[in-house]
Amino acid sequence: MKNIAIISTGGTIEKTYNPLSGLLNNEVSVLEIMLSQLTLRGVRLSRLQLMNKDSLDMKPRDHELIARTVESCLEEYDGVVVTHGTDTLERTGHACVEQIPAHQLKGPVVFTGAMRPYELRSTDALQNLTEALMAAQLLPAGVYVCMHNQVLRFPGVKKDRERLCFVSTPAGAAGAES
Repeated sequence: MKNIAIISTGGTIEKTYNPLSGLLNNEVSVLEIMLSQLTLRGVRLSRLQLMNKDSLDMKPRDHELIARTVESCLEEYDGVVVTHGTDTLERTGHACVEQIPAHQLKGPVVFTGAMRPYELRSTDALQNLTEALMAAQLLPAGVYVCMHNQVLRFPGVKKDRERLCFVSTPAGAAGAES
């Protein structure tokens, strides 16, 4: 039995439609609804809702808080999945690599998100969450992003805004702003 922590931070994956404003916002979490649709054998999940923000609204202290929370969870869990907005996911992934000493990475840390909210008919949210949960059970210790049927390891991950996916880059250029 694997013990996996899920840290939710908001982002597109959890945006919901507000009929009064006509906008998609991070108002309530839909992660429990998503998890209820999955058959998860051999894994025990513990969920921590750390924040519910669009990642464009995150400040450096938010990325640091997520990294500290991940580090704390690694003391107790076999792996950690972080649901995160894709616009600044790479910043938080790199913050984890920079702030968590290698010897503290006792299991995989897997970031995931979605390019289209769960509530939309055509969404990548459930696929990405499912893949991330599987990756957190199988990967060696390290920091990764898992989306769209691929796993990439930090450092050296960047969002390709034209293709709407994450790509590997030379590690030295990975933290550069886009």
